[in-house]
Amino acid sequence: MTQNPSPALGQPGAETGTVGSLRQRNRALGLRHILRAGRTTRADLARACGMSTASAANIVADLVAEGLVEEAGSVSSGGGRPIAVIAPRADGAFALGADVGERGVAVELFDLSLTMVDREFRGGRAEERPEAIEADLRDAIEALRVRNIARWPRVLGIGLGLPGVVETGDDGTQTLFAQSLGWEPRAVPSELGGDIPVFAENGAKTLAKAELWSGAAVGVDHALVALLGRGVGLGVVSDGQVLTGWSSSASEWGHTKIRFDGELCRCGDRGCVEAYVGADAILEAWRRAGGEFEGTGWHALGRLLDAAETDPAAAAVLDETLRALGAALGSMVNLAGPQRVVIGGWVGLRLMERHADRILDTIRANCLAHVGDRLELVAATFGGDTVALGSALMPIDALIASPLSA
Repeated sequence: MTQNPSPALGQPGAETGTVGSLRQRNRALGLRHILRAGRTTRADLARACGMSTASAANIVADLVAEGLVEEAGSVSSGGGRPIAVIAPRADGAFALGADVGERGVAVELFDLSLTMVDREFRGGRAEERPEAIEADLRDAIEALRVRNIARWPRVLGIGLGLPGVVETGDDGTQTLFAQSLGWEPRAVPSELGGDIPVFAENGAKTLAKAELWSGAAVGVDHALVALLGRGVGLGVVSDGQVLTGWSSSASEWGHTKIRFDGELCRCGDRGCVEAYVGADAILEAWRRAGGEFEGTGWHALGRLLDAAETDPAAAAVLDETLRALGAALGSMVNLAGPQRVVIGGWVGLRLMERHADRILDTIRANCLAHVGDRLELVAATFGGDTVALGSALMPIDALIASPLSA
């Protein structure tokens, strides 16, 4: 799993040390800035990364030689020579990102500008065992490989956004702990597409990565990024980094408690956040209240939201869901002190479409006024692609941290 870049990057003193280590640090700083900015100039790169203009020019030359960035037009200099615009070379590299759930997978291929160029789905109709999901994953990757054979040599790796805690051992092997799905601890497969490297992380954290990279959490040092679907997760952004914790188990928010000895959760415990705001929990509460609907997904939840406008029973279920969500997020606001809360996942996006103001009100009602009054609430930027996009950033992070080409 890709580690976060050194805190020293971009700080005073970044241009100290040996010439080789200096170039390596500047390459990582420069490439990250260009990829995130999309379009920049050598002068802006130097200012943003705290390096000299000569160093910025050298790093751009190195990255152009590697085929990772290119000059993409120019802008006026206000009377002098036009200034060259630097941008990622879209076809310079590609990365695969996978949103892996208990009902199947969505695998997406992104170019270096983070534009999605192809996708493949497998499963989706019923809950599957992990062996079937792994087979879905392999099938989807192979289908993408066949359609993108010319691009495949430039695929950096595949990132997996997984439904559980992903622990990385000292030897680099990764293990998935998905207690809420009833799975035994399972090794993350290290070979999914030939010799393409595999990276894995919890799906809520990859969602937070995507929003922090170029979405609703850009420029925010402290944020909560909630993933609401069948499962419930949270990415905590602290000092501009996604919090991982020991063995990457931080922020298993879906299994924190909001009601002592409350509803039974899929993890086997009671009173968990997921037992009140996960999709299955919401729809089961409506079924118990007399709701009639088909399926357990997007359309079923939409039926509940429609019914809540006229049906008292459905309205009561929605009220309870929003109160539970507000209590759960309000507690996290008190704990983490975020500037912004971002809500994503298909359940979260459906709720935000119609009830963003009510969600913000319930969060503020469940946290300290001084913190809640300044809090911003926004929907995730990338919709259903967010987990896959965040997963694809893991091999891109590895590219950023890789040594300079000879």
